Amino acid sequence: MNVLIKNATLVNADTSERADLLTRDGIIERIAPNIELPEDPSVEIINAAGHYVIPGGVDVHTHLNIDVGIAQSCDDFYSGTVSAACGGTTTIVDHMGFGPAGCSLHHQLERYHAFARDKAVIDYSFHGTIQHIDDSILEEMESMVLEEGISSFKLYLTYGYKLDDSQVLAALERLNQLNALTCVHPENDGAIRFLKEKVLAQGSNAPIYHALSRPPECEAEAVGRMINLATLAGDAPIYIVHLSNGIGLEYIRQAHQRGQAVFAETCPQYLSLDINKYNSSTGENGAAEHPYDEGLKYIMSPPLRDSYHQNQLWQGVMDGTISTVATDHCAFTMAQKRAGRDGFQYCPNGIPGVENRVPLLFSEGVMKDRISINHFVELVSTRPAQLFGLYPRKGLIAEGADADLVIIDPKREVTLSQRLMHGRSDYCPYEGMKLQGYPIMTLSRGEIIVRDGHFTGKPGHGQFLHRQPLNECFRYWEK
Repeated sequence: MNVLIKNATLVNADTSERADLLTRDGIIERIAPNIELPEDPSVEIINAAGHYVIPGGVDVHTHLNIDVGIAQSCDDFYSGTVSAACGGTTTIVDHMGFGPAGCSLHHQLERYHAFARDKAVIDYSFHGTIQHIDDSILEEMESMVLEEGISSFKLYLTYGYKLDDSQVLAALERLNQLNALTCVHPENDGAIRFLKEKVLAQGSNAPIYHALSRPPECEAEAVGRMINLATLAGDAPIYIVHLSNGIGLEYIRQAHQRGQAVFAETCPQYLSLDINKYNSSTGENGAAEHPYDEGLKYIMSPPLRDSYHQNQLWQGVMDGTISTVATDHCAFTMAQKRAGRDGFQYCPNGIPGVENRVPLLFSEGVMKDRISINHFVELVSTRPAQLFGLYPRKGLIAEGADADLVIIDPKREVTLSQRLMHGRSDYCPYEGMKLQGYPIMTLSRGEIIVRDGHFTGKPGHGQFLHRQPLNECFRYWEK
């Protein structure tokens, strides 16, 4: 089925226009002020008057099928991508989880190809995960970038496979040589371990102590350290994932003033939820079964911060210091989360969110006049597509681009609730939040896969995306 969208306001990161749009064979074939076609049963006509049409959302930070050691996330590449599609996201780049100790990069890539194949309903790619450094890993990076199309790699400064500074430098240098982007989870492992052991020794194991044992300074120190290490590695470009605090944001702002290629991502939870969630003991429908249950819903790393940091992040979004908004979607059920009743250290880290990103940022950003609709498109679609080697196929409404499109009704009012969600987690972190504006239709390569909140696609429609290296990305925009 081909689609003709009429009377639309087409929105890109740099321009908006009133026009009609015709898709054919999965591609945007024509954009013109008025497109009239002879009657053709193979073309569905959609009247988008009063609505915005944006390029499909690109979420470059999800965790599907991930095993975090104490639990397996409940969303796989079917349920997770259905949820994404229903929220206006048409492409994900998933962070591959850790494999066996000493495994090759290709080991995890093959495993994740098997996870996604015949299940994903939207297009997808993966970030490589570096869990150790030796000569074979450094050599293997080249084939991952050039042959497999994996042009970004993630390293961790905490958790079981954290890298020390010498390993980080080796990875940064090699990835810089290959024009690949280094993504980093920045937290100071030693400081967190000290603080965590301290609060637990005092018998303090409620959810709030998860946040108090991972204060903003632990994250910010690691952000600053990565910025300096990237300079030592020949000005290697780096991408800071899930930034949650204003101190680290200031380090990034200073790096930009020096002309350093440092890109920052934040997430909707850090823009709209705060540290008080950890102290909540009642849900939307009255008392929780256990005083920790509400707080356990929000156990994630880095944790939620106070309103000062939330306000600083919004400023970073508005002034461009923050490049993208992704989700860090890592969903668990409440049964899994309740393991933390015996202490926050037993609760799996992560929240669902891939379905909420686009509508939340539209409502909280555009409709509250924090950002323009063009900047909104830049944050949720265009800039992530550019940074991660998908542009101009993705992240753009233009003739020849993939027909990944989302229609947003700015007058649609929605109160977020778990009953509206499509993933396998049984709670919504944003329960009861009122939004103005909501996606009403999602097209993936010209196929309508969501209509008014109802998924109409099929497993296996999603294709793996072979991504371009960073030097190709920079052809389309200035650092």
